[in-house]
Amino acid sequence: MTNVDSFGSKGVLNVAGTDYEIFRLNSVEGAKSLPFSLKVLLENMLRTEDGANITADHVRALAEWDPTAEPNTEIQFTPARVIMQDFTGVPCIVDLATMREAVKELGGDPTRVNPLAPAEMVIDHSVQIDVFGNSNAVERNMEIEYQRNGERYQFLRWGQTAFEDFKVVPPGMGIVHQVNIEYLARTVMTREVDGVLRAYPDTLVGTDSHTTMVNGLGVLGWGVGGIEAEAAMLGQPVSMLIPRVVGFKLTGSIPAGATATDVVLTITEQLRKHGVVGKFVEFYGEGVSAVPLANRATIGNMSPEFGSTAAMFPIDSVTVDYLRLTGRSEEQLALVEAYAKEQGLWHDPSVEIKFSEYLELDLSTVVPSISGPKRPQDRIELTNSKEQFRSDLLNYVSADANADGNTVDESLEESFPASDAPSFTHPGGHTHDTERVVVSAANGAQGRTSNPIHVKNESGVEFELDHGAVSIASITSCTNTSNPSVMLAAAVLARNAVNKGLLSKPWVKTSVAPGSKVVTDYYEKSGLVPFLEKLGFYTVGYGCATCIGNSGPLDTEVSAAIAENDLSVTAVLSGNRNFEGRINPDVKMNYLASPPLVIAYALAGSMDFDFDNDALGQDADGNDVFLADIWPNPVEVQEVMDASIDREMFTNSYATIFDGDDRWKALETPEGNTFEWDPKSTYVRKPPYFEGMKAEADPVSDIAGARVLLKLGDSVTTDHISPAGSFKSETPAGQYLLANGVERKDFNSYGSRRGNHEVMIRGTFANIRIRNQILDNVEGGFTRDFTQAGGPQAYIYDASVNYQAAGTPLVVLAGKEYGSGSSRDWAAKGTALLGVKAVVAESYERIHRSNLIGMGVLPLQYPAGANAASLGLTGTETFSVEGVTELNNGTTPKTLKVTAVAEDGTTVSFDADLRIDTPGEADYYRNGGILQYVLRQISAKA
Repeated sequence: MTNVDSFGSKGVLNVAGTDYEIFRLNSVEGAKSLPFSLKVLLENMLRTEDGANITADHVRALAEWDPTAEPNTEIQFTPARVIMQDFTGVPCIVDLATMREAVKELGGDPTRVNPLAPAEMVIDHSVQIDVFGNSNAVERNMEIEYQRNGERYQFLRWGQTAFEDFKVVPPGMGIVHQVNIEYLARTVMTREVDGVLRAYPDTLVGTDSHTTMVNGLGVLGWGVGGIEAEAAMLGQPVSMLIPRVVGFKLTGSIPAGATATDVVLTITEQLRKHGVVGKFVEFYGEGVSAVPLANRATIGNMSPEFGSTAAMFPIDSVTVDYLRLTGRSEEQLALVEAYAKEQGLWHDPSVEIKFSEYLELDLSTVVPSISGPKRPQDRIELTNSKEQFRSDLLNYVSADANADGNTVDESLEESFPASDAPSFTHPGGHTHDTERVVVSAANGAQGRTSNPIHVKNESGVEFELDHGAVSIASITSCTNTSNPSVMLAAAVLARNAVNKGLLSKPWVKTSVAPGSKVVTDYYEKSGLVPFLEKLGFYTVGYGCATCIGNSGPLDTEVSAAIAENDLSVTAVLSGNRNFEGRINPDVKMNYLASPPLVIAYALAGSMDFDFDNDALGQDADGNDVFLADIWPNPVEVQEVMDASIDREMFTNSYATIFDGDDRWKALETPEGNTFEWDPKSTYVRKPPYFEGMKAEADPVSDIAGARVLLKLGDSVTTDHISPAGSFKSETPAGQYLLANGVERKDFNSYGSRRGNHEVMIRGTFANIRIRNQILDNVEGGFTRDFTQAGGPQAYIYDASVNYQAAGTPLVVLAGKEYGSGSSRDWAAKGTALLGVKAVVAESYERIHRSNLIGMGVLPLQYPAGANAASLGLTGTETFSVEGVTELNNGTTPKTLKVTAVAEDGTTVSFDADLRIDTPGEADYYRNGGILQYVLRQISAKA
């Protein structure tokens, strides 16, 4: 691509004797007062201006940005690189491998299908917590991971050799986002272009919504679906509207009792309430310089939870100090500082910046908090947690006696008997004073929620389980494990607890899954590991674990007791996602908390616990011990950080980051430019996207005679739509694997089988907590199959097969915030492969709407103020959508006419907003999807 440079912006920057070609922002009038994030976009457009897709008018539109206007100007953003995790990355590479074959079939050169931008994958989503609570846990879990995922890993090793500019970080190294900020992120990129060394801002898209963690390092990027990521790797720019930018001013400092986690939960609540979906959030003001880099990253990480596209911090001395600590070269540090200052990207609070909206948080007002029981934005002050739990519990358990005689007493006035001597043999293997003691799941708490259930676990320990029992306490996920302040606070609290004679309760599955090996290094150097392990918090693996549903099974007897008595037990995790059905199929209520609070809840054993007034146990002298007695002193935590973390830890840890262990090196790696598909594989199969594809796209057509596959309520997330977590034998996915010779114990998770479309289609909309309103009070992946007389209940996949055999197109009706949550490509791929041609929702989350278009599914929106209920739609109607054919003329209509005909012949019609928001998205839809569009572009150039 030839750069036009209408503004004469191209110049040279000399740093320590090295010349770099740069595109100066001060060549464009208006650039100086833009927010940091828009300056990065402006540089991107100056550098990629070609006079066609990106013109001088586009550049001026951005430079003259009106912060008060609603987004209406489309621009093209070309990210510098792409980052992936393996769950979403495997299907990306599967699709690239399939595209190579399709290009060959269309007469092109398959080797033309290569990442045109650096692409890096971190294998971090496959480790599950099968083994916990002992020193061998991490090694055993790695062994099991390789046994389960050997096929996938062989495929990825092939991809690393077959594709140019594609690197893989092997399993066991850390979480993608932490590896990104500690090693992969450049802040300022360099690349040789036409023989000249060019410097430009590090930007990216990632196949995980928490890609925004890197925003804390001054790097603009966000999560996209795998579909968009593939297009970006293949040189396609991301079409977007110039966004509104919310300025978020930070003042004050975090008080002694609060943590960075409490800050992000407070910000999440505040921004979600304000409304920032589709907007950039940018932190500014004098207080920014006082925010440590780890805290910035923690805040950036939660951007998807508050709904923004990105959550940016500018570059400053804190950024450079972090780059130095984490082992970046002195040449890189010098370049980052010189480039940022030359381009006006260095944080200067004296420069007045325009924002669309303004918010502020005084950090000194932050208090200890948790969030739950099912959404990250539902913050609960810790002092109110017991009362709020009891209120929320009534949504999960009937107040009337159930079949087992278990009830919720709404008066909540009776007391559990206090337990004596909480000592036991932990189910994970670490042994304490006695091997048998009966303890209550609400030990020390006041108030009764039900009749506790007596359980004897696999280790022979007996106890009583009740609603609210903490069944999982997990320090996990990128949000917090990248932040030494909260990780070391947890370790100090563990030491204090052990010194007081406290122990975790025996029904709690405890775990630590660090974000990188560096965490283990500073844990060991601090000398605090024995105290964590005394409480059962052994390291179980390096990767995203509990937060994505890889919590592993509960103790068999505990799981059985929960199921048989319909107990509403809880999980407490230091993650960023707590949606229903996500963490563990046995656990209904999930809470986000800081790492020290995760340990505190393991000690308490129940959500029905008041940390201000309920004792965690007794010390050797019989004195009650409260949370305040063991809470870490922040001054001491800082001292431990200063003494335990150094640059050498990072340089040593990342020196061999791409090498992998002996298991990785021993994998047999296929060779060749195209992949040899194994027809017997149940992990990696060639998808059907390009079957029968022609060199030219067929015209798009209106939709007629469609049936409703699902009618859904508000806040249906991609976790509800996309297959995730474990699944059972009787499900369509389970039946498929059994029929293909896979035993139940080897099912693995949906995420690990994302490279097999046969499994993933069967798991789409199969979340155990999804509620399809076509059915009455039914949870799970079921619908009514109107190809059969009377429309009987059926699995969604089975009904889909029948509908497609009958030639019946399908639609989905949904409420507000449809598709919020992780950037799961299979939420769109599965929807399309089930035969869904359109979705009608009240509103969409950005990534999923875009991904639906990328798979050839129409995203429609009810007229303002209308929804299925107000229009009287039940989901039993037959639907048609008219006006789609206008897209064949190169235009995009604003509305399409939707008509629903009820079984009695009654008709309802309305004009639905067509949410194809950019010309680029219209091109993708006309081609049947983004991959088909890119494939035709590549073939045409061959």
